[in-house]
Amino acid sequence: MNQRGLWLRAGWFGAATLLIALLGAWLLFGRGHSPIQTDLLAMLPATERNPLAEVAAQRLAHANGDRVILLVANADDDRAKAAARQLGQALTKDDVFASVTAELPPFDLQQLVAPYLAHRFSLLTDTDRTALAQADYDPTKTLAQRVNEPFVTGVGTRLQDDPFGWLQHWLDQQPWSRSPLLPEDNLLTAHRDDVSYVMVTATLNGSSYDDAIQHRALQALDQAEQTVEHDQPGTRILRTGALFYAAAARAGAEHDVHLVGVVSTIGIALLLLGVFRSPGPLLLAFLSTAVGVIAATTVSVLVFGQIYLLTLVFGAALLGEAVDYSIQYLSARANAGTTWEPRQGLRQVRPALLLALGTSLLGYALLGLVPFSALRQMACFAMTGMAVACLSVFWLLPALLQRPAKPLSNASVHSAMHLQKLVSGVTSGRRGALLAIVALALAVPGWWQLRHDDDVHLLIAPPVALTQQEAQIRDITGLGNGTQFYLVQGADAEQVLQREEALEQRLQHLVDTNQLQGWLGLAGMVPSLQRQRSNQSLLAPLFAQPDRMRQWLSGAGFRETDIDAFIQAWPDKPLDLQTWLKSPIATPFRYLWMGDDVRDGAASLVLPQGDTSSALLQQAATDLPGVTLVDKPASISELFGRYRRYASIWLVAAILLIVPVFGWRYGWRGVPRVLAPPVVGIGLTLAALGYLHQPLTLFHWMALMLVLGVGANYAVFLREGEPHVTHRPGAMYASVLLSAITALLSFGLLSLSSMPALRDFGLTLLLGIGFTALLVPTSADHRAISS
Repeated sequence: MNQRGLWLRAGWFGAATLLIALLGAWLLFGRGHSPIQTDLLAMLPATERNPLAEVAAQRLAHANGDRVILLVANADDDRAKAAARQLGQALTKDDVFASVTAELPPFDLQQLVAPYLAHRFSLLTDTDRTALAQADYDPTKTLAQRVNEPFVTGVGTRLQDDPFGWLQHWLDQQPWSRSPLLPEDNLLTAHRDDVSYVMVTATLNGSSYDDAIQHRALQALDQAEQTVEHDQPGTRILRTGALFYAAAARAGAEHDVHLVGVVSTIGIALLLLGVFRSPGPLLLAFLSTAVGVIAATTVSVLVFGQIYLLTLVFGAALLGEAVDYSIQYLSARANAGTTWEPRQGLRQVRPALLLALGTSLLGYALLGLVPFSALRQMACFAMTGMAVACLSVFWLLPALLQRPAKPLSNASVHSAMHLQKLVSGVTSGRRGALLAIVALALAVPGWWQLRHDDDVHLLIAPPVALTQQEAQIRDITGLGNGTQFYLVQGADAEQVLQREEALEQRLQHLVDTNQLQGWLGLAGMVPSLQRQRSNQSLLAPLFAQPDRMRQWLSGAGFRETDIDAFIQAWPDKPLDLQTWLKSPIATPFRYLWMGDDVRDGAASLVLPQGDTSSALLQQAATDLPGVTLVDKPASISELFGRYRRYASIWLVAAILLIVPVFGWRYGWRGVPRVLAPPVVGIGLTLAALGYLHQPLTLFHWMALMLVLGVGANYAVFLREGEPHVTHRPGAMYASVLLSAITALLSFGLLSLSSMPALRDFGLTLLLGIGFTALLVPTSADHRAISS
């Protein structure tokens, strides 16, 4: 290709890059909403075998996603209530909130009784059912107890409507009766340890994961809280909601991107300036890398429609690997001296770059096989970035690097040469065998200490302050977290309710033995028709003789008109689920009903409340037809564990796949020498992780996969480049070390990430790349080096 051809190809490449950059800018900033996904749940894979369970998990996860819960606390009851009212009024003025609930509208508790009064003889508690089933049941004792019991201050039935207290007992078990929050002065209030807590809720006018909504809502909340805490001394406001977790995740990711991106960029820039002694190579190296990152971002958004925070942080680290290709070309130019010719230089580095690109793509392609959308996107990002960065070396740099450059700095070359000779010397012959035995002896105890832990909670680190506030709010209000639930399925609504009742009998046993705080289910609010008919059957003997019932009530002092009304109400019509679901009282609980036309049947959800082990909850559902415990964190942990085991097999498979490629290029005898640095580096990394007591996760194995790819690149670079720099020993290893240090500056900085998953990833790469870079001289012929 002549000079004109070089410039023409570079021009086409530049134009294509510009178009991709414009497309990427439009995808990121021109569509009215940000494609940056801060919802950590969105990165998680589907884990449930039952598709309906997956739908239910998503529904629960997002049911409260746009809701903010605030708990106003003050030791002074009046100040707590005044602060809650002031907070509600302040938030209502901002249209970032679709609705704010602080003060309840004037509310008559009897409104909760009315829907059930017409079905009073169909609704019985288990205790009353057991008592009524006894042969010696004495209704007059129940009547006397009811007449003489204290006045009910909560949700209570009138004495003449419920003289035996059966409906009252049933209402006492309803969720609103069991809640620690009670209406006081039109505010939902709880009292704990001489402190009054008042709940204020707000619903966002948009998604919690929308950057603009997050910013406006947090600003409004902060201002309102400062004002309230100033005006009502002693006030403290607890907060929870997806809004705060999403904002914290975004802030953490931005910190990581700045840390990794800025620090590694400055570090790499100083390093390149020191080695190449000119700003030109520095700018060209970053140009090549920037082109790769821009293309990777654009393709990722095009393919996935959004880009995860995890990918952005990983993309910042990709800088260190993408720059390798341009470094090798720039090193070839520096080593050629005055004989430099760009096309000749390209022919010199092309085999090494293609081989290195192939092994990297192989490693990332295996990463993309994992059915985990975040890892697939990272693989797509990396493969695109690597390929385009390599293409830029082939099509762009030759046109821009026409003139010879200064040779690599003597300090870097001499240091590399001494290190290369040292490593080659101690790893050859008998000393090498002895060193291998010592290394093995040191590594075995580390391997022995290796263990694994796939708990998904170890991979994320929400701010401690937020989790503590959420736990405190849950403790005070009794609100559940919704990560564990039972999916109850049946042929129709009636069968679903019957199966819920069977489950709830077992859950009640756990409650009675203090192993479970409680549960929330529809059958507790609307019993099955079978149960309601059974309840009526238990009461039927008492109404079989109306005169006797009249005598009991008259003897207890009831008026004739009330007695007539009570007797005439028998028997009532059973409560129907669909009718109940349409009533206002069902509004907070409708999400528990999945519908009666799902997967050829009906389904509902039952939510256990309190911290109970998954094994105990699973035991409660054992052998109950149609009942499945869905524990999303446990399912994801199990999935991670399964793929962690697969990953170790994939790593071996990747090594075996590289063997024929190296065998074709270097001959079968040369394969062990070229593969030894990354393979030994992986072994030493595992030993170090064992000594550090790092429990292995899927992310450690994914990082080891990259160590294999990057380490193989270094061995290839050295093996392919050494014959071209015989006039300057150490120059090729200096360029390899340059690549390794840039990778350590980027990937290694991930070990400082706020995300534990990325921290594990970074630490593994830091160790793996470090060991491999030191061992790379063993891939070349040590006799040639010594000479």
